[in-house]
Amino acid sequence: MTDFVSAEWVSSRGADLGLVDVRDAWEYDGLGHLPGAVNVPFDSFRADEHGAESDAGEGMLPDEDEWAQLLSEAGILPESDIVAYDDHHGVFAARFLVTAELFGHDPDRLHLLDGDFSSWQLERETTSETPPVEPTDYEVARPGSTPLVGPDAVADAADDPDAVLVDTREDEEYDAGHIPGAVLLDWRDLVDDETRGLLPRDEALSVLEDAGIVPEKRIVLYCNTARRISHTYVVLRHLGFERVDFYEGSLTEWEAQGRPLETN
Repeated sequence: MTDFVSAEWVSSRGADLGLVDVRDAWEYDGLGHLPGAVNVPFDSFRADEHGAESDAGEGMLPDEDEWAQLLSEAGILPESDIVAYDDHHGVFAARFLVTAELFGHDPDRLHLLDGDFSSWQLERETTSETPPVEPTDYEVARPGSTPLVGPDAVADAADDPDAVLVDTREDEEYDAGHIPGAVLLDWRDLVDDETRGLLPRDEALSVLEDAGIVPEKRIVLYCNTARRISHTYVVLRHLGFERVDFYEGSLTEWEAQGRPLETN
């Protein structure tokens, strides 16, 4: 399953990894990057909303062919081990990894750097040199099962005693309007401000438990446009949660369909 890996682990693997920097090109070029990392900017794998009429759960996922082209140009193969990072505690990089998983990349080969570029450069080498890339012929092969759920399943989850519907936005956003029955868990509550990575395991599990999010339950995640839930999804899978559903359409789709909201 998609997991967090340390800077030490990344350094020890060297050229065996597909290192992906999802920051903007000016940051990658101007501020430097991890040695060997290729640049796949966040905006390059974010589609416009697919519309409110579909229950397919596509949300802002990119077109399959565009995704395959991006990974081909980055020199990534279907069997590549990928480590993604950004400079925002991993939230943008997590979106890249979730997209890869949804399009069929083996989740056991998907890794989020525990920390981000700022934490890396405090103790480790960076470079401004763009590595040579040999393009591949990456092909999307969607998995037989998917964590994606549509709005009807999300509505049902609020009334299911075996499920927890989770809003991963900020307090103010939640108070202004959330899906009825959802509990609040700001995705940043799972981030260690000092390391810029994931909280220690016991602390993370405690934060989750305080919100009613426990491994025995089916967890259903949403935010506004599926960026922030990507980070929470990776955290939960890393911590061993087995039943995690992903509402790709999130509030963008929910509100477009005229579905109800609760306010605090």
